[in-house]
Amino acid sequence: MNAYLIKKPVVTERSLDLAKREHVYTFEVEMSAHKGQIKEAVTAVFGVKVLSVNTVVRHRIKKKTGRKRISTVQPKTKKAYVTLAATDHIDLFDVGGDK
Repeated sequence: MNAYLIKKPVVTERSLDLAKREHVYTFEVEMSAHKGQIKEAVTAVFGVKVLSVNTVVRHRIKKKTGRKRISTVQPKTKKAYVTLAATDHIDLFDVGGDK
């Protein structure tokens, strides 16, 4: 188990809504991580029961920024959508309120 596979949680309106309604939590993970490793890492770090893991690779993005329109590149990233059991939740995501 390698807890360093999880880089950071993705906290957006969509991810918070998924966590609140469907118990699906979103994390940015290492590119080399596979679903089994992600499941073990989330179980070990947060102490919850993981039902399934879905992964998505976002390809690199080219942008032009600044007055001189300098070209910048954001690298590829990998997101993991982790579905938890209905009785479990992660306090890191503040999803309070009604269901």
